[in-house]
Amino acid sequence: MHIPDGYLGPETLAVGWAASAPVWYVAGRKVKKIISKPKAVPVLAASAAFSFLVMMLNVPVLGGTTAHAVGATLIAVIAGPWVAVLAVTAALAVQAVLFGDGGLLSFGINCLNMAIIMPFAGYAIYQLIAGNSDLRSGRRLLAAGVGSYFAIVLAAFVVGIELGIQPLLHTVNGVAQYSPYGLGTTIPAMTLSHMAIAGPVEAAFTVGVLAFLTRTSPELFSVERRVSAKLRSFYGLIAVLVIATPLGLLATGTAFGEWSGDELAKRIGYVPHGLAKLGDVWAGLLPDYGQSHAAGALAIALYVVSAIIGVAVLSAVVWLIVRLVRRRAARRNEGLTPS
Repeated sequence: MHIPDGYLGPETLAVGWAASAPVWYVAGRKVKKIISKPKAVPVLAASAAFSFLVMMLNVPVLGGTTAHAVGATLIAVIAGPWVAVLAVTAALAVQAVLFGDGGLLSFGINCLNMAIIMPFAGYAIYQLIAGNSDLRSGRRLLAAGVGSYFAIVLAAFVVGIELGIQPLLHTVNGVAQYSPYGLGTTIPAMTLSHMAIAGPVEAAFTVGVLAFLTRTSPELFSVERRVSAKLRSFYGLIAVLVIATPLGLLATGTAFGEWSGDELAKRIGYVPHGLAKLGDVWAGLLPDYGQSHAAGALAIALYVVSAIIGVAVLSAVVWLIVRLVRRRAARRNEGLTPS
């Protein structure tokens, strides 16, 4: 679901940035009120790290390609959809910049799909089904599972549309300049694979983690009570995910719509102009999580190291941003204080 640069035309990219930017702005203002609360920083950092790690766990899907969970609905249930927007956005930014997973130009559209559509859609369905039921009730777990399932399927459907309309931008000879597959291919490829496999995986992750956290750290789900929350359970989950990341290497193949120029050329006989021009502009500081030229034990080690680096960078970035926001707020309050 991480669309690389070169697969989307400028019009689609512009829509992604234009749609995401105001949501980021509002999310920033909403979360600014939350980060003054106790333990807000570790919860936000842990949420971003959780999403980052979950997306490293690829699973095989239809057609010999792969997919992954995102964790956006789970974060929305724990901390609210606005926190989920920023947490998943931060995870996607680290993936794009450090590891070349998702393009820089397509960052806006990737965030629209995974950091905006998913948490809000999933949370809305969750709220609709959960109602006023008890936090630890089976109804809450069902609501989270259903919400997360339909959220990732909806996001996949939207990605299918984004990729499928690209053949409209073709040369006079009818050769695609960007993604070469039409809607009749992209929508079934994206939607069915997520309905059949990635969606159930997302739901299972969401229900399993939510059941664990509601039992071990119920205070996490209340801003007022979060001061007494025991975050060791959350941190323990992150440690387990870091250790488990090599499982993501068991799924061979490339996700649909994320092929390199060479891989796509083997499929259709040529490399679209946009992909040839933009596909290799930025490969990341540690391309493909170190998998490009590694195998065996080295590949596994580099994947785990990438997971640790990603978590560390995300934690540092969240801490730095929150510190700057708090310092700015303190200065503003000092300026408003009468002398």
